[in-house]
Amino acid sequence: MLSFSDRTPIYLYAGVCDMRKSFDGLLGLIEQARIADALSGAWFVFRNRRGDKLKIMYFDRDGLAIWYKRLEQGRFQWPSIEPGQPAMSIDASDLRLILEGIDLDSVHRRKRWHPATATTPVPPERSA
Repeated sequence: MLSFSDRTPIYLYAGVCDMRKSFDGLLGLIEQARIADALSGAWFVFRNRRGDKLKIMYFDRDGLAIWYKRLEQGRFQWPSIEPGQPAMSIDASDLRLILEGIDLDSVHRRKRWHPATATTPVPPERSA
């Protein structure tokens, strides 16, 4: 079973990946692209050329772990990544959508409140 926090940093690797790569090969791709520190607990998601195989590599307390999925039918749909970018940062809900087969480019997100963008109204000053 795959479980992760909503605060887990997740990076989609922009290139295609040879699914024969294991720990050292995937670690080399992360370091070469300078995406993030591979031992930080972030999740790194890789996809093959056809898009029917996906690997997730992450550091799990005492070592690296790889989760691998092969679809019998269909493809994992990657969102559009800007040319020249080695990876794209996504949140946990986006990863769930990718794993469920939903195209992120066609998803319309409704406006929501977020603490970083919210402002607290200032009460009016009282005269003494």
